Amino acid sequence: MPNEKLSPTAVTERLTKLEDWQLREGKLHLKVVFANFVEAFDFMGKVALLAEAASHHPEWSNVYNRVEIDLTTHDAGGITELDFDLAEQIDRVLAEHTPDH
Repeated sequence: MPNEKLSPTAVTERLTKLEDWQLREGKLHLKVVFANFVEAFDFMGKVALLAEAASHHPEWSNVYNRVEIDLTTHDAGGITELDFDLAEQIDRVLAEHTPDH
């Protein structure tokens, strides 16, 4: 089930398939640096639409050209397939941009 908390082993295995994501404080974490605020905000807008469609919303912050995203499923008390699904969708959006990482 997509809402079931994944085991630490399952999280580690799935995380190897996500290039820029890390495990941080029990959440999937991504930090991206863009050329400027407009590019960062454009990226966030696209991710917001994906998150709303999935009814699965990230914890995130933006300071000028930097965006940090944390994914976890609060109802499950940890990382679930929903988090990995959203991370993969975010990666596809990211591939359309050229961030400076």
